[in-house]
Amino acid sequence: MLIVLTGIDGSGKSTAAAALVSEARAEGRNALLLSNHAGRRSMSVLAQRLGIQWPRRLADAAETTLRVINVLASHAKASRFDGLVVMDRHLHCQLALRAAKGLPRGRFLPWLLSALPAADAVVHLDVEPALAHQRIVARGTDDETLADLMALRDAYRAMPEYPGFVLLDADCQPAEVVARLARIVDQEAAAAALAGLA
Repeated sequence: MLIVLTGIDGSGKSTAAAALVSEARAEGRNALLLSNHAGRRSMSVLAQRLGIQWPRRLADAAETTLRVINVLASHAKASRFDGLVVMDRHLHCQLALRAAKGLPRGRFLPWLLSALPAADAVVHLDVEPALAHQRIVARGTDDETLADLMALRDAYRAMPEYPGFVLLDADCQPAEVVARLARIVDQEAAAAALAGLA
């Protein structure tokens, strides 16, 4: 089973993904966590050190390249794994980032997304941007403004893929987010089992 997590920065994707995989392993199930980052945090830190701002298209080209490499590597690993695979981020995230920055979707990413094996569920952690911003400020490792987060939230919601996402209300404590995510995974597994019997 393949589960993909999306959501704005500060929604708790990485925390929920790691906790879900840990719980599954503790229950004796095979579970694999795969991260599809794009290097945005590293590029932001480097830009701050150099006192520059990356041009939007240059930043997108670098992020897209790294994201695609990671996604392809993750799918290669997932194809050889028997069990629950949780992907923290995917190509949907890059498409949303492009929209939030006012850049076109292009043809390659949507094509690649349709060509790759479909996830059993794309779970979108929905969180209020103000809360996400509080979380980001508290951890002190990112430099996202509230306006950035609002634009990214709106970009996700405007994506043609968004109606197919499974929405998870993430305006709560991490433990509750993980519990809700686990219930979604169980429901998807049950649905897949029923489909297999049909």
